Amino acid sequence: MKILVVDDERDIKTLFEQRFRKEIRNGDMFFVFAFSGEEAVKILGTMEQEAVLILSDINMPGMSGLELLEYIKTKYIKPPPIVMMITAYGDRDNYESSKRLGADDFLTKPLEFGILKEKLKAIL
Repeated sequence: MKILVVDDERDIKTLFEQRFRKEIRNGDMFFVFAFSGEEAVKILGTMEQEAVLILSDINMPGMSGLELLEYIKTKYIKPPPIVMMITAYGDRDNYESSKRLGADDFLTKPLEFGILKEKLKAIL
């Protein structure tokens, strides 16, 4: 499974590589990282529908995660990837905006990697 992780915090890459070491080593999951919404759009343009799942932070400078979500759900060629929104702010407005724009799931930071792994295994 190819997963695109979008977050402006660069240490997220190390964190995911540590927490998913076994899955990466076994070839079950392959992670690609973008550190802005704009970078994610460029990466998606080169992946030719390879991303099965996108995990995106909501609050980022420039293109927000909600703007990226709207772009993915309206512009991405079928089949659209599963999009899970991640935010440090679990407020109702972000949740409702995410759902309205087509988010498949909504997670809050700090991430519970055990819960995330279970969700990802259900998708496999």
